[in-house]
Amino acid sequence: MASSARKGGVSLPDKRNPKSGGGGGGFGSSIISRISESQIVATGKRAAGDATFVTKKLLKSTGKAAWIAGTTFLVLVVPLIIEMDREQQLNELELQQASLLGTPPVGQK
Repeated sequence: MASSARKGGVSLPDKRNPKSGGGGGGFGSSIISRISESQIVATGKRAAGDATFVTKKLLKSTGKAAWIAGTTFLVLVVPLIIEMDREQQLNELELQQASLLGTPPVGQK
């Protein structure tokens, strides 16, 4: 008995008869159904779907490019900046030592 109840499924009311619908009368629902099934609405939905697809692809590729640029910066540029800072500190230290010892700085005579 329980298996026979599962076989049938659910039947929905027929939407083609505007008078049998429960919401808003036959005239209002007919206009709304005609508008929602029109070619302009279908084209608009298709355009919105295409725009969404392109936007998702663009964001995904932009994210990949940002990841590549960020990791490249961390691997190549940050060590270079650190090394340049060390070199500048070493030059300043040499200038300080030279001024304490009384010798003229390198490059001046």
